[in-house]
Amino acid sequence: MPLDDAWAGLVDDAAIFPPGDIPLPEATATYAARTEEDGAGLVGSFVLRDTDLPLVRGFGGPLSVVVTGGAGQLAGPVGLCERLGLTLAGIEIPLRDLDDLAGNARRVVTALRHLETEVPVYVELPHVGNTSSWFAAADEVAAAELRLKFRTGGLEAGAFPAAHALARWVDAALDRETSFKCTAGLHHALRHTADDGFEHHGFLNVLVATRLLFDGAGVDDAVVVLEQRQSEVLVEAARELDLAGARRWFTSFGSCSVAEPLADLRQLGLVA
Repeated sequence: MPLDDAWAGLVDDAAIFPPGDIPLPEATATYAARTEEDGAGLVGSFVLRDTDLPLVRGFGGPLSVVVTGGAGQLAGPVGLCERLGLTLAGIEIPLRDLDDLAGNARRVVTALRHLETEVPVYVELPHVGNTSSWFAAADEVAAAELRLKFRTGGLEAGAFPAAHALARWVDAALDRETSFKCTAGLHHALRHTADDGFEHHGFLNVLVATRLLFDGAGVDDAVVVLEQRQSEVLVEAARELDLAGARRWFTSFGSCSVAEPLADLRQLGLVA
């Protein structure tokens, strides 16, 4: 049975990234062999680094390519995918110049002007203390009609943004009419304390918060949703709200596990 639009393609398969670290040949084979029972409908693109592209010749699925260098390397994956006959579904590039995030974003925009590609480009804004710098960079991304990428976890506690920070990021994206994706830490539907001792955000929390913010809720209200741990509260909201509409903004999240998000949605009764 096809998945509801709220869930279809929600997870980008990032199996080769930490903490999964599955070898590339095994990860691509698993992606290609995935059935509906295994969650094929839940999965969108396969995420890999630009340096991995020569190793996936013949891969037939959509690829989201993470650029490992600066703006000058954006042309590489576009041309290489074309030469190798690979399907480029998206490009993701992090901003690394913490002293000049807006200038870094402008360099990305300038580099893209010389490329003949219409694939979505996600610009990852780092979690920085200088919020004015962050918002200035978000303005540059939005003005160029690019997309945003938010890092919601990692291997250290500092990689997990506080609920208030994440709520402000999502609110900023919506204010700028800019779609976004998330990456890392969203393996489960609900907010929880994981075995690593870190507070993990839940992808269902983020999706519900996105819908509510779009409908006019304040950031403080979104924080309450992001910190909600009671499954019955979020499931009721999921059934009442237009989460499929929220996917216009929260497009997907990268996860090294597909099985865990799928199991959670089934356990909550949101997918069959």
